Amino acid sequence: MKFLPLILANLSRKKLRTIFTMASFAVALFLFAFLAVARSAFNGGTDIAGADRLVINNRISVTQPLPLSYRDRIAGVPGVEAVTHYNWFGGVYKDPRNFFVQYVIDVENQRQVMPEVRVPDEQWRAFVSDRQGAIVGAQLAQRFGWKVGDRIPIMNASFGDTWDFNLDGIYQNNRAGGNESVFWLQWDYFEERVPEPIKGYVGWYLVKLEKPDEAVRVARTIDEMFANSPFETKTQTESAFAVSSAKQFGNIEFLVSTIGLVVFVTLLLVTGNTMAISVRERTSELAILKAIGFADRAVLLLILGESLAISLTGGICGVLLAVGAFPAMSATLNGLLPPLVLSRSAMVLGIAFASAVGIAGGLLPALVGMRLRVVAALRGV
Repeated sequence: MKFLPLILANLSRKKLRTIFTMASFAVALFLFAFLAVARSAFNGGTDIAGADRLVINNRISVTQPLPLSYRDRIAGVPGVEAVTHYNWFGGVYKDPRNFFVQYVIDVENQRQVMPEVRVPDEQWRAFVSDRQGAIVGAQLAQRFGWKVGDRIPIMNASFGDTWDFNLDGIYQNNRAGGNESVFWLQWDYFEERVPEPIKGYVGWYLVKLEKPDEAVRVARTIDEMFANSPFETKTQTESAFAVSSAKQFGNIEFLVSTIGLVVFVTLLLVTGNTMAISVRERTSELAILKAIGFADRAVLLLILGESLAISLTGGICGVLLAVGAFPAMSATLNGLLPPLVLSRSAMVLGIAFASAVGIAGGLLPALVGMRLRVVAALRGV
């Protein structure tokens, strides 16, 4: 702390240069935080996917359907505790920009397969008895200001104009990071209104296992059961399905690592250049400090302290900017990804990253200042 007045004085000497260098750290840390949050959002499904569930979809593509008649046969496979099915609905609320995920669900088995998704019993009973009923996630309800009892029109060009729903309940997900942005509607209501060629087909099945360690055997049994049929299946664990879905967006891990490396090298060069210029401008002052008794180590720490102060201040500003901006950015995603939340660990890692770059960038100029010879430096003045 005894060097603090000197550090502040030196930093305030070239105010514009100091501000721009700090700003570069702030922008870099904002980018670092965004990549960390994006990675977490894209991989969120893989982190919270159930270890005791299987996803069954058409082997050709996830966009191809499966017959509803498969349900009872899948339920009869040893090791299967419960099975439910889903269809993609794909409507919008009032305006095409108000898009969110909508699933047609199997009311009878939904709660058995997804026990972590909680709906009050009275709301669930109202939903079951109401063919036009709907249940929405708490985050989605908050987004549009919906409450139980509201009438919600959903426009769907694929299945005929506008569908009206009664909001009978709001669900919450007990798993940390669980999705609360989905709109559920009933299979029976969907089945009676869709065109005839679509009736009797589902998008995919979700299976709850009696024992998670039987996943491989059950998956193999299901796929062999429907092998060489017109609708062959591809069965995989929910976590494997989430990983494959995330990879459709590209290799997020590689993207984060590559951009992080570029940011690190760029900041290293910026910081090193800034501190090198600062040391070169103050050669005579450093020589005088040594002449009046400052040790080589003290000069080294002084220059490193300046570099660290720049990087740490800029890094903290960048992290604070990210914390303030991410809620607004998350709202624009319309629930397509989990909420963009910057975790404490990511904030600590970002600030540590900025500090490391500051020290690394200032190390060479600091060594130059430490090895400065008083007589040679003063002779050149």
